[in-house]
Amino acid sequence: MKFNIKNSGKNSVSIGRDIGYILQKETSGSEVSFVRPLERGGYPRFHLYVKLDGDNLMFDLHLDQKRPVYKTAHDHAAEYDGALIKNEIQRIKQTLI
Repeated sequence: MKFNIKNSGKNSVSIGRDIGYILQKETSGSEVSFVRPLERGGYPRFHLYVKLDGDNLMFDLHLDQKRPVYKTAHDHAAEYDGALIKNEIQRIKQTLI
């Protein structure tokens, strides 16, 4: 699920850490990927992309339900909507605003 927040002047990596996420990788351009596991085993986990766009931070959040079956596969069971996603978006907004 995508949402935007006004940028407070911090960089994407600092923002991810402020909201309790672990840096996964910096992708092309100014987009950064983060994860936040819900359980000790690493899955399910929130997967968050953050991109700076002028004065705005663009977020794209989904929930990875399980690890991909094959090491070379990128497919995974993911949720892009629902109560967990909406609650996490509220938590992020409350932390940053």
